[in-house]
Amino acid sequence: MAMQVDLNADMGESFGPWKMGDDASLLTTVTSANIACGAHAGDPDVMATTMGIALQNGVGIGSHPGFPDLQGFGRRRIQMPTGSLQNSIRCQVGASLGMAAALGAKVRHVKLHGALGNMTSEDEDMARACYEAALSVDENLIVMVLAATAQERAVRSLGCKFACEIFADRAYNDDATLVDRSIPGAVIHDPKVAGQRMVDMVKAQAIITDSGKHIETPIDTICLHGDTPTAVHIAAEVRSALEDAKITVTQFAGRTA
Repeated sequence: MAMQVDLNADMGESFGPWKMGDDASLLTTVTSANIACGAHAGDPDVMATTMGIALQNGVGIGSHPGFPDLQGFGRRRIQMPTGSLQNSIRCQVGASLGMAAALGAKVRHVKLHGALGNMTSEDEDMARACYEAALSVDENLIVMVLAATAQERAVRSLGCKFACEIFADRAYNDDATLVDRSIPGAVIHDPKVAGQRMVDMVKAQAIITDSGKHIETPIDTICLHGDTPTAVHIAAEVRSALEDAKITVTQFAGRTA
């Protein structure tokens, strides 16, 4: 069977006159877009503009909720009561769905952002609570999860559609979690390195950690962060490397097993 994989990027993270990333350029390369909902980044105008460009380019639109933490860009770990966290996620996903509907578009997936994503990759109960909140707004959403972590265990227990994600520009620990950004080498900036490691992982259907360990997992989508200086170059190189390796780049369909 021919191999295929989706390319996704976090975007829509500009705010007012402050610009974060080059979303328009990324949207010519990726096949799925995770668009901020205004809690950790973004605003209504940015959301509308980003969704509009994604729609024009045939890119799948996703809701990208995070902690309500604009100053920290959603990358600070926050302890919130479960009910409050769930309500925040419902509001964010609801905003995405409403804006997309107004534009004649559709939100097809949801992905947790930043510290919320990292915490739920370690805590299955927290992940399940977040996903239940999102699915209570739209039960048909495909949940994008960090492959081989507590997030994946949570969606499998829920029986919902999901897509397993790996990161092109992040290093991995031996438990399949991401190396903390504060550690040197945690973020990969060399496009060539990023491209080759993605080919290697997709072909192996495994996460290859910093230590060289292989963690077998389905790989449905690859994340290309939109907020790094080399984001556009990494995205182009990863796509080119995959296609040169005869791996088809296309939107994920979602899986239940």
